[in-house]
Amino acid sequence: MSSSASHQAHDAGGAVIAGPAGLALQARDIGKRYGGIVALRGVDLDIRAGEVHCLAGANGSGKSTLIKILSGVEAPDTGQITVDGQPLARLGVLDAMVRGIQVIYQDLSLFPNLNVVENIAMTSRTAGRARIVSAGSGRKIARQALDRLALGNDVGIELDADASDLTVAHRQLVAIARALACDVRVLFMDEPTTTLTWREVDTLFTVVERLRSEGVAIVFVSHKTDEVMRISDRITVLRNGQVVRSDAAANLDRRALIEALTGQVEEVRAPQAGAWRKARAVMRVHELGSPTLFRDVTFDLHAGEILGLTGLLGSGRTEVAEAIFGLVPRPTGTVRIDGTDVPGSSVDAAIDAGVAYVPPDRMTQGVFLAQSIRRNIAAAWLRQTSRHGTRLSAKSVDRLVERMTASLNIKIGRASDPVRSLSGGNAQKVVLAKWLATNPKVLMLNGPTVGVDIASKAAILDILRERAAGGMAVLLISDDVEELVNACDRILVIRKGKLSQLLEGEQISIERVREGIVT
Repeated sequence: MSSSASHQAHDAGGAVIAGPAGLALQARDIGKRYGGIVALRGVDLDIRAGEVHCLAGANGSGKSTLIKILSGVEAPDTGQITVDGQPLARLGVLDAMVRGIQVIYQDLSLFPNLNVVENIAMTSRTAGRARIVSAGSGRKIARQALDRLALGNDVGIELDADASDLTVAHRQLVAIARALACDVRVLFMDEPTTTLTWREVDTLFTVVERLRSEGVAIVFVSHKTDEVMRISDRITVLRNGQVVRSDAAANLDRRALIEALTGQVEEVRAPQAGAWRKARAVMRVHELGSPTLFRDVTFDLHAGEILGLTGLLGSGRTEVAEAIFGLVPRPTGTVRIDGTDVPGSSVDAAIDAGVAYVPPDRMTQGVFLAQSIRRNIAAAWLRQTSRHGTRLSAKSVDRLVERMTASLNIKIGRASDPVRSLSGGNAQKVVLAKWLATNPKVLMLNGPTVGVDIASKAAILDILRERAAGGMAVLLISDDVEELVNACDRILVIRKGKLSQLLEGEQISIERVREGIVT
């Protein structure tokens, strides 16, 4: 679509200042069942040209099913789809591509063994029903698509590079360029920022703004409230397969969005600013160092405190937590829990001292996917109790699992079901339950809400606040700045392996944290 196409006007901050253009895609009364399960019921959705429309909802709310139907992957059981004012009896995948409807899935769906040119040109030729793509025409298509994004080689995307060799951010841009090569008119972006740093998110949003100004309709799916509020013109919330609210983003704030997602009013807690100051220092880290990773790391963590730790990828933030937990060698410095030294390079010693660690990749590091929910929740507790010589019974394990699933509101079928049967948010709660069952003195969490929906994220942060209020010391490692600002009493910033800033009280803001990360 050319820049002369009708679209909404936006001011410098991205706010809509003109009325919406015509409807690019319209869905009416969409329904879908899978056996006895109702995935969608009576869903209406208007997608306007030149607008960013956020589709929000908890896992299982019907977002993915709706995207599949609107992109031709699946057929609805009921309802009508209209594209550019034309009602369609059926919308297939190829038909959707021809009409300019494209989807960028979370895994990006690039061919890892093909280069940038081949990945960008192949889909455009498929949409045009061409059987052969010459090398020359392919390079021209790829270059035009990248130039339209004003990227070219400015960000280091080489046309001959294999997709598997690109960074995640570059693969994301190649996926967008692939859509542009098909003359995209409606672009679905499913969790596009999950694995991006906030600086890469800024680049992506610049691209989204450019596409919007050209009249492309963007349907944006995200689990991050700050991103939703920042980029969206309109927000539609799905819950249990139905639209519960569809409104201009200007008419919603974070609390209203979470209320629509969960059906519950978010509780406003009275601030407890500085309460942790009167508590004992549970963990004291002094001049911790590990060659090439980090150096001279010193800080205290108090009972009842949530302390944030952030920095760019590769800054050393993860390695500090891993060193405290005994996963990374720490030849210099000390870690003390309640005044007792914890030996380095020993996970057992850290656990016995009362330290728990929730790793960043729950699916490969945090849980046993093929094992039952029951076994996963009980794993660390069983180790702890057996080392203390406590006699165990099946009933005591059952009681533990029942208590943890209830207190963390983990939605499961049966405790004997494998963890891989759970949604991302519930799987993350299982990881939390495993360690909270040991009643640790110090709970360290590395990116605990990555990849989970907004409602689950809010629930997890509520759990952390509740445990901190009960006296647990929490170290929260994250690059989600909004999450840190909303949850933490103090925030440590690490740059190039060295602590560079400590923010607390009125010093804490999204702008100050981001400034500290990059300067």
